[in-house]
Amino acid sequence: MNGQHFLNNAVLFVQSLRQAGLPVSQEQTMDFVQALTYIDIGDHQQFYFAARCMLLSNHEHLRLFDTIFNRFWDIMPAPHGQGQKAPRAPRHLPEQKPYLFTYMATRAQDSDPELEVVDKSGTFSPAEVLQAKDFSHMTSEELNAVKRLIQDMHWKASFRRTRRRVATPKGDMLHMRRVMASAVRYGGVPLRLSWQSRKIKPRPIVLLADISGSMEKYSRIMLQFLYSVSHSLNTVECFVFGTRLTRITPQLKIKNIDRAIEEAAHTVIDWSGGTRIGESLHLFNRRWSHRVLGRGAIVIIVSDGWERGDVNQLKNEMRYLQLRCHRLIWLNPLLGNNEYEPLVEGMAAALSYVDDFLPCHNLQSIEAFGKQLAQIDA
Repeated sequence: MNGQHFLNNAVLFVQSLRQAGLPVSQEQTMDFVQALTYIDIGDHQQFYFAARCMLLSNHEHLRLFDTIFNRFWDIMPAPHGQGQKAPRAPRHLPEQKPYLFTYMATRAQDSDPELEVVDKSGTFSPAEVLQAKDFSHMTSEELNAVKRLIQDMHWKASFRRTRRRVATPKGDMLHMRRVMASAVRYGGVPLRLSWQSRKIKPRPIVLLADISGSMEKYSRIMLQFLYSVSHSLNTVECFVFGTRLTRITPQLKIKNIDRAIEEAAHTVIDWSGGTRIGESLHLFNRRWSHRVLGRGAIVIIVSDGWERGDVNQLKNEMRYLQLRCHRLIWLNPLLGNNEYEPLVEGMAAALSYVDDFLPCHNLQSIEAFGKQLAQIDA
């Protein structure tokens, strides 16, 4: 059997891992195939460790991985010479679905240890597999699954007490108009006391997302994030920026998520370009802040902090913005890396004016931020 046929079987091995429920991305598969060119593919130990290093990402899956590997290696002919011809597997039969574990059961020996295995090929749950995976490492299929998960998220904003008062049985102040009306009905004696308290309303949310070249791996998924927040809360304003600021609130109000994202993307003319955070914030502060920052708004900036403009301008605009909003939150996808430090000039200059500095690199961090957003004024 030649090396090309052996390579094809190696790809079938990857498919078997996926059928068993192990998360193996397309990028991992390409790395594994590339690694096979540097080893002796006929050597069991070299092939095993190459597969284990490239395809296994969770130690908890090691036992299942070893079982699948050993069974697969037994039925795979050697890469050189004719060897023994393997029987036709169920996957080669027309109109039949391959079930690796059925074949494994037929070859099992009495002395083999028991292993509880469930075929997860039809019960794959993206919510379980994709929770901790970085958005930048996901395949297109995984990103589509994440898009739906983010779309289904329900967001809550913290509440504020307005100046307006409304009647309530447990208020902190007498509702004098109702008290006097009651007194008129009872001959001048106020037999019934009515109370009022300040009305409670959710705080407005202002989102500013970086869509420059350095954020290219995250910008699309961040648009999904903006769309989800816009459709969960009533008072949300959305902006994106690279070298200039663009308001995309009307586009994200479209009910169809795919059409909304496309309309927003077409509106932006500086997609994946340079980054001028200071100039973009300057435009926001002068043109939009007095319109959208009233009533105790919460401002959320999504960016990695790379600044190609004037750092001093960024610092001044951040100071101005912090003074005019209730809370200033910065979401940085690079913060998900344990070794990351905000040392770039732009991020370092802005950080002193940020109230909350949080990661946004995977679903877990997005969900954690949602909980914190709802508890800001708790």
